[in-house]
Amino acid sequence: MRVDGQCHCGRVSYEADIDPCKVSICHCTDCQSLTGSPYRVTAICDREQVRLSGDRPKIYAKTGDNGRTRFQHFCGECGSPLFTSGEGGPDDWGIRWGSIRQRAALRPVRQIWCRSAALWVNQIEELPGRPTE
Repeated sequence: MRVDGQCHCGRVSYEADIDPCKVSICHCTDCQSLTGSPYRVTAICDREQVRLSGDRPKIYAKTGDNGRTRFQHFCGECGSPLFTSGEGGPDDWGIRWGSIRQRAALRPVRQIWCRSAALWVNQIEELPGRPTE
C-alpha cells in the first residue's frame, strides 16, 4: 500500500510503500513516555520503502528494556514522532501511525509489550464519547 504523511507542522514529509498487515501496537514504557499516551501504533517496513522530502528529521537514540538501541526520528520544529529504526535489516523501520494520511485504512494486527499496558486500555469503549469537542 502506498502511503504518505508528514509531521504536524508539515516541515518533514514522506511517501512509503508498506504492508498494511504489519501494523502493531506497542505498550512498552518507552513508547508511553515518548507519546505521552498509553501506547504507540506503528506500520513496520524496510528503510528502502520510505522516501523523505522536506526537512530531515532529528534522531534520538535510546536503549530499550530488551537491550536493543532504537532511533526515534522526529520533527526538529514541532516534535512530531515520525519513524523508529534500529540496527538495520528487514522490517527494521516503523512509521508512526499518527503521521500517516491514510491511517483510517490501517488497523493494528498485533500488540507487543502487553505487560506494560495500562490496566484500563481495553475498557475505553465503556466511556461516554462525543463525535467532537
